[in-house]
Amino acid sequence: MSWLLNLYETYELNEDRVGEWYKKQNGREYTLLPISHTTQNAHIEVTVTEEGEFHSAEVIEKEEASTLIPCTEDSASRAGSKIAPYPLHDKLSYVAGDFTMYGGNIKKEEPFVHYIAQLQDWVNSPYSNDKIKSAFNYLQKRELIQDLVKEKILYLDENEKLIDKWNEKHKELHGEKPAIFGVATGGQESAFIRFNVYSPRKNLKKIWQDKEVYDSFINYYKQQLLHDEDICFVTGAIKPTTERHANKIRNAADKAKLISANDTSGYTFRGRFKSGADVASISYDVSQKAHNALKWLIHRQGKVVDQRVFLVWGNENLDLPNPTEDPFSLNLLPETPPKKKADTQKEFAREIATAIDGYKNDLSHRADVNIIILDSATTGRLGVNYYRNLDKDVYLRKLKTWHTTCAWLHRYRKNTEDRYVQFYGAPATKDIAFAAYGPRANEKIVKELMSRMVSCVVDERKIPQDIIRSAFYRASNPVSMEKWEWEKTLSITCALINKDEGGFDVALDNEINDRDYLFGRLLAIADVLERRAMDSDEKRATNAIRYMTSFAKHPERTWKTLQESLQPYQARMGKRAGYLSSMIDEVATRINIEDFNNKPLSGKYLLGFYSQRHDLYQKKEDSQMEMKNNISEE
Repeated sequence: MSWLLNLYETYELNEDRVGEWYKKQNGREYTLLPISHTTQNAHIEVTVTEEGEFHSAEVIEKEEASTLIPCTEDSASRAGSKIAPYPLHDKLSYVAGDFTMYGGNIKKEEPFVHYIAQLQDWVNSPYSNDKIKSAFNYLQKRELIQDLVKEKILYLDENEKLIDKWNEKHKELHGEKPAIFGVATGGQESAFIRFNVYSPRKNLKKIWQDKEVYDSFINYYKQQLLHDEDICFVTGAIKPTTERHANKIRNAADKAKLISANDTSGYTFRGRFKSGADVASISYDVSQKAHNALKWLIHRQGKVVDQRVFLVWGNENLDLPNPTEDPFSLNLLPETPPKKKADTQKEFAREIATAIDGYKNDLSHRADVNIIILDSATTGRLGVNYYRNLDKDVYLRKLKTWHTTCAWLHRYRKNTEDRYVQFYGAPATKDIAFAAYGPRANEKIVKELMSRMVSCVVDERKIPQDIIRSAFYRASNPVSMEKWEWEKTLSITCALINKDEGGFDVALDNEINDRDYLFGRLLAIADVLERRAMDSDEKRATNAIRYMTSFAKHPERTWKTLQESLQPYQARMGKRAGYLSSMIDEVATRINIEDFNNKPLSGKYLLGFYSQRHDLYQKKEDSQMEMKNNISEE
C-alpha cells in the first residue's frame, strides 16, 4: 500500500493545482482532477444560454476532446447494458430526451429518465450551481437531437432516424461525410456530449474548467455517499470506504483498473474471501486522490512505451531525473564542451555528477523518490510491475553511479538547431534497446528491456548478459546497417561493455596490453589508413569495416587478410602512410605470440577500436586546426 499512500500524499501536497490546466507537447490538455471527477473524450459540445435555451453546437477536434466531468461511483464503473448516468456530461442516449423519437436503440429502461432525475436532484440540492441549472432547464425540454439536427451536427436518414453508419447512399441526402462520423467511431448514437453555458454579458469559464462547478458537485456527492465506515488500509483512519476504484489511468480510453474486486459469482475470489473488503478496505477519499494524482503525474512526466508506464516523482518536489533517460535528455550536460579534449570524458562526468547533486539543493523536508512501472495484461487489469520508494540522496547517488560508469562518448543526439552534438554518459534505456535489437524492434520487446534496465540503475544490478551480447553482435556487423545506425550502436555497446568490464576510458590508453583491446586498436588503424587513402567523395565501407564480423570471430586469420588488403593503400599514400604503418607494427608487437590466435574476441575489442579511432580522428582535427591558425598568423 506504500505506493498508494505516496500518491495520496502527493495529491494532498499539490491540492492547490487541482483544476489548473496544462498542455502537453502534442497539444492535449490535462489537469489534476478533483475527487469525484474523471476524464472523457467528448465528441460534441452543446452550448446553452443562461435561461436554458439552445445557443449553438460544434463537433470537437480530437486534440480538444479530453473533458473533465463529474462522476459517481456507479457511472465510473458502468459497463455493458448497466444504466448509470454521469451527473452532467454523457452519451447521447443518456442526455437526449428525444433519443427514442429519432430511432435510438434502448435495450431496457430509458437512460434519460435516470439521467434527468439525478441531474434534478443535484439542481435542487443546497450545493447547486447556476450553470448546472441552465443545462438542466434546457435538457428537460427533450429537444437535444432536434436542435443538433437543425444545427447540422447530427444527421437523419430518409426515415427521419439517426444514421447508424455512413455509406455512399447518404451522400445524396447530405453530401460529403459529416465531421461527426470521423470522431465518433461507434456512430452518432455513441457520441459523447459535453455542455457549456453562454452569456452575452459575462465571460464565463467553460463548465469543465470551472472550480465552482467542481466544488458544487463534490459537496453534493459527499452527502450521497452512504458507505459503511471502516479502517482505511492506506492511512489507518476510519473513513467511508469504497470497492469501486478508478480506471482511465493512462488515458481517457483506458479501461484497466489497478484495484478491483468484482468476481462475485462462481468461485468467489477463488474461495479465499467472502468479499473484496476482506482483502483490504480503502477509503473513497484516499482512492480518488491517489488515482487522480497518478493520472496527473503520468500526463505530466510519465514515459509510456506500448502502454507501459515508467514514472518517477517526489511527493513534494515532483521533478526528478528519470532513470530511463540519458544525460542529454535530462539536461545534465555543460552548455559548452570542455576545452581539454584529452580529458573530455572526465570533465563531462564531473559536470554530470555536479548537475545531479543540484537536485539535492532544495528546501523540501520530504526527501522521498518514487519509481513505479505499470502495465496491463488484459484490457481490464492494470498491474504494478515495479515499485521502489527511496531516500532522495540514495537515489541520486545511484543515478550518479550509473551515468558515470555505464558511460561512453556519443554523437547521435541533435540540439535545437538540428545539429548532432557530442555528449558523454549512459545511454537512455530505449536507445539500449535500439542497440540490442535495432530501430525497428517490436515495442513489447523494447518495454521489457527498459524495465530490466531500470532495475540495473535503481537496484544496481549487473546488466543482463543477453542484452550486452545482442548489442555486441550487432555492433560487430556494421555492413548490415547504415553508417549513422552503426555509429550509434557502437557507442552504446561500448557504454554497456565498459559498465560490465569496468575501468575503461574513451581516451586511448597506451598502457593496456589486453589481447582483445589491442586487436581492436589494430582494426581501427586499418580502417583509418584505408579511409585516408580514399578519395574524399568515396563513401564505400573500408575492408576493416566489411570484415569486422569475421574479425571478431577469427582475429588472427582475418587480420592476415586485412593486412594484405592494406598494401595497395599504403603504396598509394606513400610517406603519408608511414605513421599509421609504424603504429600497426607497434601495436601488433605488444600482443603476446601465444595470444595471436583465432580465439573469438570479447567486447573489449570494441573499446579498443573506438578509442583508437577516436584518438586518430582527434589528432587529425588538432593538426588541421593548428595549420589554420598558422596560416591566419602569416
